[in-house]
Amino acid sequence: MNTATVPSSPASVSAEDKTTAIVAYLTLIGFIAAVVIHGTKKTRLGAYHLRQSLGLLLTSIAVAVAGMILAFIPFLGWLADLALWLGVFVLWILGFVAALKGEFKAVPILGENYQKWFGSAFE
Repeated sequence: MNTATVPSSPASVSAEDKTTAIVAYLTLIGFIAAVVIHGTKKTRLGAYHLRQSLGLLLTSIAVAVAGMILAFIPFLGWLADLALWLGVFVLWILGFVAALKGEFKAVPILGENYQKWFGSAFE
């Protein structure tokens, strides 16, 4: 992520600009609603968090598929699946908190990759 292209402080982000960013993290329906909201008023904060949220949604799908495979491993598979889901939940919370604060802060581990992979999405 090029930090020179994003505002350095959340103070430069209005409450109206945060709406798309916050709604993007509220399940799949919230993500769809955020895409619609973003279509009417595009903001850099909204686009940033839409990319983060899209990445988390796709990661959730990957974890669900992995969970189906792990289900064949007695006990340890269940524990591994639980650990993966807890990890996704923590990433979701961190992304949501960053959106609430109006920050351009990527979720740990995968957030920078989400910005690279979906770089021009929602612009």
